[in-house]
Amino acid sequence: MDLILLAVPFFFVLIAVELIADRVRGQRNYRLADAINSLSTGVLSTSTGLLTKGVGLVSYALAWEYLAFSRLPGDAWWTWLLAFVLYDLCYYWLHRLGHERNILWAAHSVHHQSEEYNLTTALRQTSSGFIFSWIFYLPLALIGVPPLVFVTVASLNLLYQFWVHTRHIPKLGWLEWVLITPSNHRVHHAQNPLYLDRNYAGVFILWDRLFGTFQEEDPREPVVFGVTTPLASWNPLWANLQFYAQLWEDARRTHSLRDKLRIWFMPTGWRPADVAARYPQAKPDLARFHKFEIPLGRRSQVYVVAQFAAYVALGSYLMQVAEQVPTAGLVLGWTVMAFGLFVLGAALENRPWARRLELARLASNAPALYLAGAMGLGPVTPLGWLLLLGYSVASLWGLTRCGCLALGAQGAEPAAQPEQATERQQAAEHP
Repeated sequence: MDLILLAVPFFFVLIAVELIADRVRGQRNYRLADAINSLSTGVLSTSTGLLTKGVGLVSYALAWEYLAFSRLPGDAWWTWLLAFVLYDLCYYWLHRLGHERNILWAAHSVHHQSEEYNLTTALRQTSSGFIFSWIFYLPLALIGVPPLVFVTVASLNLLYQFWVHTRHIPKLGWLEWVLITPSNHRVHHAQNPLYLDRNYAGVFILWDRLFGTFQEEDPREPVVFGVTTPLASWNPLWANLQFYAQLWEDARRTHSLRDKLRIWFMPTGWRPADVAARYPQAKPDLARFHKFEIPLGRRSQVYVVAQFAAYVALGSYLMQVAEQVPTAGLVLGWTVMAFGLFVLGAALENRPWARRLELARLASNAPALYLAGAMGLGPVTPLGWLLLLGYSVASLWGLTRCGCLALGAQGAEPAAQPEQATERQQAAEHP
């Protein structure tokens, strides 16, 4: 049973509840572009996981089958409890090293890029974490935790972490000493020097207290969310590539062959001396911190939200049929998903070429639907073509009659404010 798939509707219900709480309390913990960007990285991560989950599962199953020192009974309650606790310990070290080593931070940084903190942040996940994460859970296989137990406690651990991504829940008394709470996890998402790289556990804050990485939320030090090298983009593909690109650029620029190799595995933030001298990186002044923002008209926002809803539906469908669909079909589904989310990111960034790219996306849907039938992604019926026609007509109407994404010289969108000019320029430099 896929617990994550079952939980998806509840995720969106709780996000709606948090939005209502924002309104009732007069807070503004959501910005549309930021929320869509977080959810887009989550949808992309889930779609990628359908193609890559075998890396971790097969590795774990092989280790359990051939290398386990013992076999723990899968029907014993204490096996489940032990597995749940030890999984969180393994997660702690994966998470901690994900902050302390460049190559691991390149994957994990996606989760921290949002400058807001709300329940959509919880769904903001990497698409490349599968490359190394499986290594950290092999100890569970070696002591004999059955694969079914492992997969289930992994899902439970991830589900627990959803609710702590909120600003509406204060400190919870004695629970702060035992569990990861919203307060403890707000600290983890901060870029303040006091809070940086603290509170790594997924469920039990005891690990941080034990290994010296705990930091309490201090009311005298308001949390500033985000990363010290801002993403400055609403594009989910660039979100996953940003830090890899930075490491690659530094590796290319340095004259030291040794540094070209070791930069990937050095502590986070380490750069070759010659590169750091020639290309210094300024860190943001938190006293003058401004969140990344690009103005976008309300009609364009409504259009993007409607199109994003279609990709949420597509992602849910892919999760439901993944076990019965050939790999070629999943690759097609991922390609459609990645391209569509890229286009929506360009729209949120108010790119001058976003309208043309959106037309290309709409035009690509017909061949994509045809290929879906050929690749076993699902039956293509006359009703399917009719629905696609209706969707395309409605989208074109949104682009033309409603003036959505009428960018650049057409002037349908408001101009950027002066204080946002630098951020807008930074975003324009991204691929």
